[in-house]
Amino acid sequence: MGEVIHGVHLESHWRREALRTNLWLVPTLEVLLALGLFFGTWSLDRAAYRGAITLPSWVISGTADAARQILASIAAALITVVGVVFSIMIVTLTLASTQFGPRMLRTFIRDRTTQLTLGTFVGTFVFAMLALISIGPASHGDFVPHLSITVCMVLVLVDLAVLIHFIHHIATSIQLPRVIASIAADLSAAIEAGAGEPEWEGGTERGPSAEELTDRLDTAGAAVPAPASGYLQFVRHRTLVRIATELDAVIRLDHRPGHFLVQGHQLATVWPPEAADAAARSFARAHLTGSSRTLTQDIAFAVDQLVEIAIRALSTAVNDTFTALTCIDWLGEGLCRIAADWHPNPVHRDAEGRIRLIAAPVSYERLVQRAFEKIRQAAHGMPAVLIRQLDALAEIMVGTTGEEQCAVLLDQAAMIDRLSAETVTEAADREDVHRRYLAVLAAHASRAER
Repeated sequence: MGEVIHGVHLESHWRREALRTNLWLVPTLEVLLALGLFFGTWSLDRAAYRGAITLPSWVISGTADAARQILASIAAALITVVGVVFSIMIVTLTLASTQFGPRMLRTFIRDRTTQLTLGTFVGTFVFAMLALISIGPASHGDFVPHLSITVCMVLVLVDLAVLIHFIHHIATSIQLPRVIASIAADLSAAIEAGAGEPEWEGGTERGPSAEELTDRLDTAGAAVPAPASGYLQFVRHRTLVRIATELDAVIRLDHRPGHFLVQGHQLATVWPPEAADAAARSFARAHLTGSSRTLTQDIAFAVDQLVEIAIRALSTAVNDTFTALTCIDWLGEGLCRIAADWHPNPVHRDAEGRIRLIAAPVSYERLVQRAFEKIRQAAHGMPAVLIRQLDALAEIMVGTTGEEQCAVLLDQAAMIDRLSAETVTEAADREDVHRRYLAVLAAHASRAER
């Protein structure tokens, strides 16, 4: 039961991310709100025109020509401001992407402030245009929607406040520490969302073991081809379990979210082989592919984003060591959380306790390698970067739970120490790096004594 709830939570998390990473959903909702608000005020204006109600004294009054001029000016100003502001934003983000990497633009697209600002301006523009076209001749002279015009003026004041906040937000959000911290927050959310599906709670485990099924899949399994090319974004594990149960088969995924699939190439393996064709026909409803990676089941994506910023900062064209150090700090924090909270379960069982799906989650070793190796390779002769990496490894070592995880960290620390000995020319700097390496060894020894 817990595994089902976890799967539902992951899918809802993926859907929220998919809906959030666009610039049309929030503006569309705000336009719909503007439509509802206009028809509400227009109904009251019509009632006031017929004499059924009396509008308050603070409602703006005037002739039809004056109303048309006011609304036309507001609409023209709004659409101009929208064009100018978002042109400036695109230029700013284009320049920022050269330093952060092109994948960082996704972070700004999913930003709620950007979406709300666009929606507020477009919604006010739609409201002003509707109020403008509602002015016209009627049975008792020209109909002028005085309340709607007043509300439109209030919306303009709201737009000004939103514009000021938007400018402040853009000016602060493109600063490197904020960008790096936001990516780290995405990594933490991805770790929490995919902390590891709970073990099967249905009772007695039945059927062959995972090792035995793996041998059968290797020797007699049939390949299931990928139906389309693209990045594997999301896998519905419970759907695959149901498919395998209906076919009385076992499915092993050969790719995990974040991998690029080539149409016609192997996506999964099925045993017994005669079930492969039926499984292939059902796979379309069990996984999703797209043109880009997502964070829901692919926590390595956030690690790669931080690493990309770090190695760009270490390039000779940028030469920004402090940005790389900030990325290393957040990578260390993320790996501390992964060591403590993230324990993926590759085996999925049906209601009777039989293994039906063997997934391919990213390993802890691979995550550590992704977080440290490219930065280490770009840090030749940079003792400050090597020292910070060793400090991060010492912090991670404190919260590491398994000896295999410790071995991975020790391997990385040893490679950093060897790189320092080979590329750092100053003896005092080499000694500083080596002391940090000894601190990692001491943290491992202290953990072993506990």
